[in-house]
Amino acid sequence: MSIGGGDSSSTFEEINVTPLTDVFLVLLVIMILIAPIIDKSDLKIKPPDTRNAKKEEESKGITIDIDKDGNIAVNAKAVAKGATSEDLQTLLKDFQKKTGKEDVPVTVNADSESKQRDVVAVMTAAAAVGIKRMRVATMQESGY
Repeated sequence: MSIGGGDSSSTFEEINVTPLTDVFLVLLVIMILIAPIIDKSDLKIKPPDTRNAKKEEESKGITIDIDKDGNIAVNAKAVAKGATSEDLQTLLKDFQKKTGKEDVPVTVNADSESKQRDVVAVMTAAAAVGIKRMRVATMQESGY
């Protein structure tokens, strides 16, 4: 290999690493600047510990419990395993009539391993009967 136009005695024998080093240093600086931003973009959410939380009185609202197997209980009254959304709406309407209020607060206590579809089905049924105040909580551990 020859460099230049006419002189054939000067050959290219070494690689110039200075431009390569410059490129790597620029990439290193970019990574150092971007790394904290990438780390902050992940949502790191730890669910609250509810062992010592005070439970709302049963007379103030409706409590719906959902366990990991999908079993549902409304104010400690078990709902049949194959119950439809209409059955759940009927139960919620009965509890609304007992309290005499249309907008009764509902607390959905879901097991940490319960399926999302069960929780959404309960929330949809509650919304269908006109309940607007609803909260979702984790079930309290029975060992404490």
